[in-house]
Amino acid sequence: MSIQRRFLARGLLALGMAVALPAAPALAADAPVKVVYHLSEGVAQAARAMGNIRNHLAADPTAKIVVVTHGAGIDFLLDGATTPQGQPFAGAIGDLAGQGVEFRVCNNTLTARKISADKVAMEAKIVPSGVAEVAKLQAREGYVYLHP
Repeated sequence: MSIQRRFLARGLLALGMAVALPAAPALAADAPVKVVYHLSEGVAQAARAMGNIRNHLAADPTAKIVVVTHGAGIDFLLDGATTPQGQPFAGAIGDLAGQGVEFRVCNNTLTARKISADKVAMEAKIVPSGVAEVAKLQAREGYVYLHP
């Protein structure tokens, strides 16, 4: 194959790939940034995430933040949960919820761990699957993914 044909073939391949890839949704300059914080590792990760989220909102108060939890990541949203330093999470959860942060808990985790839904913080919404929720927020709703 000649050099010209190889370049043409590569160019057509690149063009085909570019056409096949979906375009990222356009974000209006004044639209809030949407972020999903994915928590799956327990209270130490949750404590870090809560600090990250407070800092995030201080820098960008218009951000739309959803915290999705599954596995050990749900633990900070259970009644009586405390940070590794022994501070209750309840106040911080309430403060962030008051600023518009949404908390979502995986029902698959609750079922597998035999945890009653009434043990989950009242600010949290139970969703069928944490990982499916993260995927939906990213793929269908244009959320940026963060895993603190």
